[in-house]
Amino acid sequence: LKGLPDVVTNVWPQTIVQTCIVHLIRNTFRLAARQYWDELKRDIKPIYTAVNATAARAAFDELAEKWGRKYPALIRLWDNAWEEFIPFLDYDVEIRTVLCSTNAIESLNARYRRAIKARGHFPTEQAALKCLYLVTRSLDPTGTGRARWAMRWKPALNAFAITFGDRFPAAETY
Repeated sequence: LKGLPDVVTNVWPQTIVQTCIVHLIRNTFRLAARQYWDELKRDIKPIYTAVNATAARAAFDELAEKWGRKYPALIRLWDNAWEEFIPFLDYDVEIRTVLCSTNAIESLNARYRRAIKARGHFPTEQAALKCLYLVTRSLDPTGTGRARWAMRWKPALNAFAITFGDRFPAAETY
């Protein structure tokens, strides 16, 4: 959706628009022959694991030099997505693991939809919020050791609180 980033930044000016790294990588492999996937995987990893945009650009230039003649569309794909890729590199490693894919967010939204659909309607807004709160609290995928599951999110939550202290409402409580 080409116009979506412009619309989002118009409505929410502080928004940082970023492309999905997983989709960018998947699209990279769609443009290359399967026999080169392992080699290509080794060559693109330094781009999305780089410490900053400068190091990522250097890794991308190496990729372009090596694969540009054989797969120019692959290089064009990364070049076109570059401006929406580099905001990813500004985050801490803990945040990168959460932002790399939208699977966690999509899973949570699916659980919210399922819970709301099962109940039909709510007498008050407070009742709906309580339902969503309870769904959020029951996210332990194994059903046991809820504290252990929540511990995986602690580094990311702390990194979000530091990075977005002005926009993260619970940042003062950490």
